[in-house]
Amino acid sequence: MKRVLVTSRSFGTINDRVFRILDEAGIDYTLMGVDFDYASFAVAVTAYDALIIGAHPFEPEDLERCDKLRIICKHGAGVDNIPLEKAKEMGITVTNAPATNAEAVADLTFAHILNSSRGLSLSNARIHAGQYQTYIGSDVWGKTLGLVGFGAIARAVARRAAGFSMKVLVFDPYVNHVPEEMDNYVNLLDFDSLLAESDIVSIHAPLTEETRYLFNSKTILRMRKDALLVNMARGGIVQEEDLYACMKSGHLSGAALDVTEDEPVRDDNPLLQLENVVITAHMGMYTAEALNAIGITCAENVVRKLRGEAVLYEVG
Repeated sequence: MKRVLVTSRSFGTINDRVFRILDEAGIDYTLMGVDFDYASFAVAVTAYDALIIGAHPFEPEDLERCDKLRIICKHGAGVDNIPLEKAKEMGITVTNAPATNAEAVADLTFAHILNSSRGLSLSNARIHAGQYQTYIGSDVWGKTLGLVGFGAIARAVARRAAGFSMKVLVFDPYVNHVPEEMDNYVNLLDFDSLLAESDIVSIHAPLTEETRYLFNSKTILRMRKDALLVNMARGGIVQEEDLYACMKSGHLSGAALDVTEDEPVRDDNPLLQLENVVITAHMGMYTAEALNAIGITCAENVVRKLRGEAVLYEVG
C-alpha cells in the first residue's frame, strides 16, 4: 500500500472529503501536523511515498535520505520551505496550490488595508482598555495602491481595488502586460517609481534570493512618509529591524503584516511595541472554502502522481 505523510495542521479540518479521496485510491495516510516535531518528522518521512507539507522547513540533507518519496505537495502556495533543487535532483515532483487561496488572501489583504487606514483594531483595543477615543484615519477610496508581485492573489486584490476607485500600480519583473479587464486602472511600473507614488504598498511576491529583504531601510525610506505597508507574502521579504527603525522615526503611517520572519512572532520582536503595526498569525488562506480547496488539490495530486498520471501545479 502507498503511504502519504501529512504535516499540515489544517489538512482535513473542514470536512473528510480529502480523506475519502485517499481512501478510495487505497492510499494510507499519517497525520503529523499537531504537536509537530522536526526530528521525528525527519526520521518518519523516509518511509513514505508522498508528503503533504505545511509551513515547516525540510532540510536538503533530510530530503536526500527519502529514497521512496515521489511527490511533495505544499498545502498552500509558497514553496520557499522546500529544497527545490534537491527535489529536482532526486526526481521528486513538487506541487503547490497557487490559485485555490487567492480570494481568501485577497480578502484579508483588503481587511488589513481598511483596518490600518481607519484604525479599527487600535480603536477596539483602546475601548477594551477603557479609553473611548475617536481615531482619525485616512480614506482608502481613490488612493493609489502599489502591488509588488502580480500573481493570482495580487490580481484578486486589484479587482477589489477597482471597487474603491483606486489607481493600481504593479511591479513584477516577470509580468509584461495586465489583463484587458484592468487596462483602465492598472499600470506596470518600475520598483522605485511604485514606492514613490503609492499611498499603500502591498507585497504579494514569493520569497526568493531576489526578494529577500527587498524592503529594507533604503527602500522603505523611498516610500511616502504617510504610506501604509502591507505584507501578505513572506516575512523574509521585509527586514523587520529596518521597518521598526523607519517607523519609530515617523516614516510610514502604519504596517500590516500577516507574516513575520519568525513564526510564531518572537516576543522580543520590536514591531510589537508599535501600536500602528498590526500583525496577524499567517492566516491569509484560513477560510473554510480555501482550506477545503487546497486540501482537495493536494490529495488529488498525491493520487495522480502515485497512479502515474499528470499532476496539477507542478513547481519548477
